[in-house]
Amino acid sequence: GVVYGDIGTSVLYAMKEVFSHDRVQFNFENVFGILSMFFWTLTIIVSLKYVVLVLRADNKGEGGLIAMLTLASQAVVDRPRLRSVLLVVGIFGTSLFYGDGVITPAISVLSAVEGLEVVSPHFKEYVIPITLVVLFGLFALQKHGTAGIGKFFGPITLTWFIAIAVLGVSQIVTHPEILWALSPHYALGFIWNNPGTSFLILGATVLCVTGAEALYADLGHFGKRPIRIAWFSVVMPALTLNYFGQGALLLRDPEAVKNPFFMMAPDWAVIPMVVMATLATVIASQALITGAFSVTRQVIQLGYLPRLNIEHTSVRTAGQIYIPFVNWGLFVAIVLAVVMFRSSSNLAAAYGIAVTTDMLITTVLTFFVIRFAWKLPL
Repeated sequence: GVVYGDIGTSVLYAMKEVFSHDRVQFNFENVFGILSMFFWTLTIIVSLKYVVLVLRADNKGEGGLIAMLTLASQAVVDRPRLRSVLLVVGIFGTSLFYGDGVITPAISVLSAVEGLEVVSPHFKEYVIPITLVVLFGLFALQKHGTAGIGKFFGPITLTWFIAIAVLGVSQIVTHPEILWALSPHYALGFIWNNPGTSFLILGATVLCVTGAEALYADLGHFGKRPIRIAWFSVVMPALTLNYFGQGALLLRDPEAVKNPFFMMAPDWAVIPMVVMATLATVIASQALITGAFSVTRQVIQLGYLPRLNIEHTSVRTAGQIYIPFVNWGLFVAIVLAVVMFRSSSNLAAAYGIAVTTDMLITTVLTFFVIRFAWKLPL
């Protein structure tokens, strides 16, 4: 629940953002091209890079950018200039991770509550107040610890993945030809024919892998094996089915591009899906909050932050902590983000930039760990 909440809720806004702002012309070839890009982005970035490779780089069981930074700087300890450059890059990446921790709760909960607008346009004025109330409840719960909240989160997230998979299948059955988009040649064809557009929509395409950084940051809370098993057995299949279901819906009804996720659901199911989505996005936000606590503790241990009050919330697991200052600091920043941006679409571009830069920095640091710590050839 804590690890995959974030990436599990990207189905709410990723597809919608690609086709919004009229950057991509709406036609069948483009729907196939975008779906293929989504599938291969998930496969290459999450499955191969994070789940298979990056999870191997843990620092005494802890994950996240700071763990990777510590490993990389230890690996190049005999090259002081390179080491100081890596430290600056790593600290910048960590700052972006906090930015991610602000934008994720804001965009996720907003996009879930915006589902009410599919029921009736009159709900529009209530979206922001409801979002703020939900977020306040989430941050007020933090002091009870990950495990206490996690027991409640796991079953909800599992139900969410089953629900989005079922929604996807219900649409794929109507247009099974959408499954041809699994072939990478559609993605390559789209990039080849629209190089400028492809570059511009990368920020929206990468929204389908938001949460991969949190997956690595939460390594210290859970360990590698459960994270890997959950990804390949539940999360990746459910996400793929849902995205392809959204594609099938768009082939049948191009008007659904306004909010393809909620328009997949039959009328009677929209309100229950909004409730489910809100619960799932609260859990998604949890992944970033626990990640922020872990990262803050590691930064304090490295001496880059003053000592803060750290409360241990579990008798058995050392990684489960609560830092009041970080908790309420994030909450204030998130309220500002919600009130200033006012919609998930407005937040999407900032989100794409934070996520892509964060991932790029992880990639750079991983290179130095593989090359100099694991001593693998170029």
